[in-house]
Amino acid sequence: MHILDSSAFINEYHTSEQTASIPMVNDELEGEASFRFDAMEGSGMHIHIPASGTVEKVRRAAGETGDRETLSDTDIRLLAAAFELDGVLVTDDYAMQNVAEKLNVQVDVIAQDGITEQRDWKYQCQGCGREFDEHKDRCPICGMDLARKNPA
Repeated sequence: MHILDSSAFINEYHTSEQTASIPMVNDELEGEASFRFDAMEGSGMHIHIPASGTVEKVRRAAGETGDRETLSDTDIRLLAAAFELDGVLVTDDYAMQNVAEKLNVQVDVIAQDGITEQRDWKYQCQGCGREFDEHKDRCPICGMDLARKNPA
């Protein structure tokens, strides 16, 4: 089963596989893309609501990779749906791809190149330069802002 992100509807993704999505994806769509969602739902696309426990599992995984602050609630719930349905997540979102890799969820990209490796992001203080594994609003040492840093 292919689990469709908003980019699938925006870019007119087609597949002969069964499809699913979540209601929050339709809330992100406008115009033709919204009509495509409605048409696919009318022709049998499964609408899935993931369990709260699975949503929390995805949030923890996103925290471990450093993508938690980048992902929307819709993104997290879509990842949870793909995990629960053991489906292929269809998205161009790099942060979603990174967390999917962490969760062993297969991804199919549409209009962009997919990620080549999973990353566990770090956060670096813009003042003192210290690095942290988790995102905080400010550095607990000097009080400056933290920025996401490529771990490579």
